Amino acid sequence: MKQKLVMPMDVKLMNATASVLFLGFAVFLLASGVWWALRQPVFTISGITVQGEVNHNNALTLRANIANKVRGNFFTVDLASAKAAFETVPWVRQAVVRREFPNHLQVILQEHHAAAYWGPEGESRMLNTYGEVFEANVDEVDHEGLPRLTGPVEESGQVLGMYRVLAPLFEPLDVALDEVDLSNRGGWRVATDGGAEIELGRGTTDEIVQRAQRFIGTVTQVAGQYGRTVDAVERADLRYGEGYALRMRGVSTGTPPPPVKKKK
Repeated sequence: MKQKLVMPMDVKLMNATASVLFLGFAVFLLASGVWWALRQPVFTISGITVQGEVNHNNALTLRANIANKVRGNFFTVDLASAKAAFETVPWVRQAVVRREFPNHLQVILQEHHAAAYWGPEGESRMLNTYGEVFEANVDEVDHEGLPRLTGPVEESGQVLGMYRVLAPLFEPLDVALDEVDLSNRGGWRVATDGGAEIELGRGTTDEIVQRAQRFIGTVTQVAGQYGRTVDAVERADLRYGEGYALRMRGVSTGTPPPPVKKKK
């Protein structure tokens, strides 16, 4: 019967040590090879393909704006940093950046679509269709008749929403809203293209709409009692429970309305 030879402990340790050293050397060679490959010029980012919306930018200016902000090669470039760099370009709302083997980046852009001017006259901020405030050169805006909306920046979406609710209500009067303002205390005010200022007060959207509808449904008749049209309205205060205060051009405070003739 053959006896099984027992390997001495020192031999086992030597074999284990040799295996570990060999594995470590193999890992080192592999890592060195990968590092060498990653540093080859063939993988250096040499081109950026721009797709999507570029109405206010072009591929050349976009690449020039972010050329110094993109670091690394195909494998090491930080896509999050590249995305952030593109989104700092004026009019760019969102960028999606992908790698294109072996040395390109593909960028898909979404631009801001202007819905309104934001803030006081003379500022360069605008509001997009999502209710987000962004910086822009207002001279590049090719949309005539955009309203000016103002209010706390964090409520910009709510202000845009209120404009979208109120603007159609004034159309039967052949009046357009030029301004909608939300004060820091929550009060609403609008201004028309005819120069009229209308105080709507505070409240829910439904309450504001009810006040506006009451005004819109009666102002033509009220103005007619003074021989005027809606265009004569300078100011209206709707912050009353059952009515509103009205100021019209050419009508003094003490002037009574003409008598209404009874039909025979």
